[in-house]
Amino acid sequence: MLRGAGVSHSFGATTVLRGADLVVHRGEVVAVTGPSGSGKSTLLHCLAGILRPESGEVWLGDDRIDQWSEARRTALRGTRIGFVFQFGQLLPELPAVENVALPLLLGGTRRAAAVAQAASWFEPLGLSGLEWRRPGQLSGGQEQRVAIARALVSAPEVVFADEPTGALDTDTGQRLMELFTGLAARTGTGLVVVTHDAEVAARCHRTVTIRDGRTSEAPLAGAAR
Repeated sequence: MLRGAGVSHSFGATTVLRGADLVVHRGEVVAVTGPSGSGKSTLLHCLAGILRPESGEVWLGDDRIDQWSEARRTALRGTRIGFVFQFGQLLPELPAVENVALPLLLGGTRRAAAVAQAASWFEPLGLSGLEWRRPGQLSGGQEQRVAIARALVSAPEVVFADEPTGALDTDTGQRLMELFTGLAARTGTGLVVVTHDAEVAARCHRTVTIRDGRTSEAPLAGAAR
């Protein structure tokens, strides 16, 4: 579903990635770990088409997206690629259901259809009755579940989650990961999770570690499938 091969990238004179590799299969959950500054977020941004790597290849299905224009790569996000950020990054002026519907609206779906499709995610995520609350009226865990719904609403092939539980308490974070990984398995969406949390990584199928801009990986014993 997703393959990065030999991905390298620098910022000025600082080399961040040095030939990193990552493969994600349909319905698979992969943890990306490593010390701060090791290149975790940069790798995600290259794989998601936000950054174009200086060398290497990025494939989404049969499409080599690192060769695409910026405009074409941008169009991927919200359609074939979803994102969940550490703090949700919901638009405070929009109610929850319109935050979820935003990728559909930006893709040209009519408002009524987009909102109806977005609303269908609220019950599975335990958010029934919160559709028209604004982010400031939601708890941290509720905001992150809204962000997950937004990432999944357009049925993307892969979702990237950058420290999705970092702003949550341990119990809420564990419940959120159970929910997130379960949804990925049922929908067949590939999920890449950047995390410093060993318990979050343990809920994934595999872990990829980045050190000095290079990747290595090993199966996670006992990972849920």
